[in-house]
Amino acid sequence: MGVPDVGARLRANPVAATIELASVCIAALLLVGTVSLLLGGLPIVAEWPWLLIIGVGAAFVLFWTVLVPTYERTLQ
Repeated sequence: MGVPDVGARLRANPVAATIELASVCIAALLLVGTVSLLLGGLPIVAEWPWLLIIGVGAAFVLFWTVLVPTYERTLQ
């Protein structure tokens, strides 16, 4: 598959491409946030940032394990 083929597939499904790109960005931000919090100290010292990382991670997992399969089933 060449570069023009990838571009054509992205133009054919812009919503799916946007969701995939956003997912990669969120995963990268969760990784960076987790590592920076681990380097910053124990979770007891900074409680709210840890809760934010856990909440965003949980929402991310629920999106891909519940909402996306449910939406795909409605398309069939």
